[in-house]
Amino acid sequence: MRLLLILLSVALVSAYSSVEQLEGNKVFRVSVEDEDHIKLIHDLAETHQIDFWKPDSATQVKPHSSVDFHVKTEDSATVEDFLGQNELQYEVLISNLRNAMEAQLDGRGRATGHSYTKYNSWETIEAWTQQVAAENPDLISRSVIGTTFEGRNMYLLKVGKAKPNKPAIFIDCGFHAREWISPAFCQWFVREAVRTYRREIQMTSLLDELDFYVLPVVNIDGYVYTWTKNRMWRKTRSVRPGSSCAGVDPNRNFNAGWCETGASRNPCSDTYCGPAPESENETKALADFIRSKRSSIKAYLTIHSYSQMLLYPYSYDYLLPENNKELNTLAKAAVKELASLHGTKYTYGPGATTIYPAAGGSDDWAYDEGIKYSFTFELRDTGRYGFALPESQIRPTCEETMLAVKYIANYVLHNLY
Repeated sequence: MRLLLILLSVALVSAYSSVEQLEGNKVFRVSVEDEDHIKLIHDLAETHQIDFWKPDSATQVKPHSSVDFHVKTEDSATVEDFLGQNELQYEVLISNLRNAMEAQLDGRGRATGHSYTKYNSWETIEAWTQQVAAENPDLISRSVIGTTFEGRNMYLLKVGKAKPNKPAIFIDCGFHAREWISPAFCQWFVREAVRTYRREIQMTSLLDELDFYVLPVVNIDGYVYTWTKNRMWRKTRSVRPGSSCAGVDPNRNFNAGWCETGASRNPCSDTYCGPAPESENETKALADFIRSKRSSIKAYLTIHSYSQMLLYPYSYDYLLPENNKELNTLAKAAVKELASLHGTKYTYGPGATTIYPAAGGSDDWAYDEGIKYSFTFELRDTGRYGFALPESQIRPTCEETMLAVKYIANYVLHNLY
């Protein structure tokens, strides 16, 4: 117990030290009206170190949209001058990113171990996967589907009542390291499955008739790095000879229009697609597992943040999927269900038109593998906090997302193929 407390306090100190470097950093939101504005954003990105929050890179900026980006303290004055001189409309969303990140973590009572309403370190999540499986052997089993670049086990939880030949739904969280609300949801989903089985009709029916494969954190190395070194890290942590820049964007690393649009071939870019599809241990492990269970997996749900969107294929092209009408109707109903609890408004539609074109994503890949119900959730919020979403919002975010996930799962159960 004492060792656990020491480990938890070390994790907390690391989390705080990883945000110290963000002192005085700002997050801007800039209104982009036309091609001239887009060119100015490109110019800015070429001359300053810009960390794009939404969209993921300068290449994805569209007219009649807004761009959220984070700049270091030493660049913020010149960036503001640039925006002002070029008459770009902007607002400062976060004036001191360190303060926002420290406020995100409620330090009180943190040494009590795993909590569903706090952000948990990887060590805590790893221990939780073992514990939740051990405590619920009739509903949960744990397996390892691969190891990360740095040698960490990728744990998968299979949630459902044992029964032969069950159809399944695959849910993953934590593709992008800094999107902490995402792994929080996967943990919440497992908690709700255990808590409400045999107490709530819909969940009981879902767990009796379906298996849920839950991958709590895809990009474990990156997630650890956000706790220990750089809170804003996004990619994996793989290193390659000849490059001084680490990591690949795991959600640009799938064989779905790989590296064609909205992805970069520059290893230093946040949207680097990697040297080849599935070059990353993490994406290959996920893809191999889905391929091995392809006949039983009927839906694929991947959880990201932020934007409050429910997206379906395609993102790598402006093509519409074969069952576009069905996916659109299902997404519309799911976001209506989500909004019924806290009034949170989501937009929905095909990825390319609804958010931005991006090749190599897991949802497009899963759809092209024949999983016809394939969705990406972009959780809270729309930018007020962005990646610094406070812990006080974990519960409401997860509660409302559960409603949408259960709605989709129920639909899939009644429309098996």
